[in-house]
Amino acid sequence: MSKKLLDETSKFLSYVLRHEPQAIGLELDTDGWADIDALISGAARDGRTLDRQLIQQVVDGSDKKRFSTSEDSQRIRAVQGHSTKTVDLQFKEKRPPATLYHGTATRFMASINEQGLIAGSRHHVHLSQEVETASAVGQRYGTLVILKVAALQMLEQGYTFYQAENGVWLTEQVPVKFITTL
Repeated sequence: MSKKLLDETSKFLSYVLRHEPQAIGLELDTDGWADIDALISGAARDGRTLDRQLIQQVVDGSDKKRFSTSEDSQRIRAVQGHSTKTVDLQFKEKRPPATLYHGTATRFMASINEQGLIAGSRHHVHLSQEVETASAVGQRYGTLVILKVAALQMLEQGYTFYQAENGVWLTEQVPVKFITTL
């Protein structure tokens, strides 16, 4: 399979499994799971050709491990990043490392300097343990800025952290006082 097809499929899966399942008539349960056959049928109605092999290649080949399939290979979900209100993933609280990172673009800095990092339409703010990962995410949005988040200090002041199965750290917000520019 071509890299272009895998990338386009990954973006499509992100769109329908995180944000707009109704765009193809797909239903997600509260844990974000969708029936793979329903996904394939919905994609076909939308003019897209998906099959189980292509879907599994995207799941297995994603360096960010954005998706997972059920043990019986009948369902798929995005592991985090949802904005749809029907999904309410229950992550377990976890103690973060002292510092986490967030990649963003310079054009968002005025807002961040006022409000801190907020989830916006998503359920959580996404943070990473490595500068490299934050860089890869942030450069997609424009001129890169890496933010350093005092995660352990936040935890000590009552903020909650979770870690998704793909390693992404999640929290509801990051106030300005816990952010510095790298």
